[in-house]
Amino acid sequence: MAPQYAKNQSEGFINAIQNVAIVGTTGQIGKLFTEHLLKSGNQTMTALTRSGSETTLPHSVNNNAPVDYNDEATLMAALKDQDFLVITLSFLAPPDTHSKLVRAAVMAAAGRYLANMKEIEELGASWIGLPPNFWYEYSLGVGPFTYGFDFPNSAVTFYDERTMKINTTTWPQCGRALAALVNVKRLPEDENDHLTTLAQFCNQPVYISSFTLTQREMFDIENKLLNRTDNNWKISYQNTAERYKEGLKELKNGDGTGFLKAMYARVFDPVSGGTFETHNAVLGLPKENLDEATLSAHSWSISQAKR
Repeated sequence: MAPQYAKNQSEGFINAIQNVAIVGTTGQIGKLFTEHLLKSGNQTMTALTRSGSETTLPHSVNNNAPVDYNDEATLMAALKDQDFLVITLSFLAPPDTHSKLVRAAVMAAAGRYLANMKEIEELGASWIGLPPNFWYEYSLGVGPFTYGFDFPNSAVTFYDERTMKINTTTWPQCGRALAALVNVKRLPEDENDHLTTLAQFCNQPVYISSFTLTQREMFDIENKLLNRTDNNWKISYQNTAERYKEGLKELKNGDGTGFLKAMYARVFDPVSGGTFETHNAVLGLPKENLDEATLSAHSWSISQAKR
């Protein structure tokens, strides 16, 4: 496909994202997306909410669009004139929710989608993915079935030799990445314009990361911040291949955390590889403070355990 340039577009073309619709504004990642989009202040934001929902939106969100996911007309009305659609759905959302949103967006002619890829391409539209690998705060703090840490019980399970590095991303970095994406131009002005544009990422993932770490490095940071040593922990070891099989077995028996255990074990497996080149520099993302992020993860974990 030949490159497109802004200079060749029809009269009235605006080479910027002006209108953003987001699904899931109050979810864990959705609220960070919303916060950073609002902070940039360059777009009109529309939040799609389920009809009858009592969800309280941030006061700076420009429009609240109540929708009925079983009524395509309400979805199309909410998505009309949107340039960019962000979909963040709960695991508990009905399986066909994503499909209904995408189809309505295509019919309403929204410009770009941050969502599931295959279905969007099949409908003749374009998408942008934002894979962070694993969220740092969640993965470090949610329980022993992810990065192996059980903070409330001062226990840790190390995988293999503890030396496998993986990329991991904080929630705020995800928010900054999305805000950076929607604030670049849609197209290069002409063949001499080499600045970053959305067109560069059409139907491609935008890889981001905060840190590249081993389990042992995470553990050492935790010990340093909490003034602990290895002796303060219950430490166990497990082979990633064994852990992967164990997770699948648990999932088969109805334990949903088994899925997480298997997925994380696969990424820590030396054969699979958990690192990748990122677009951090292209998006102008900052270098983050590992100590602050780790303390945030620890605090979040303890607060979850008290619920």
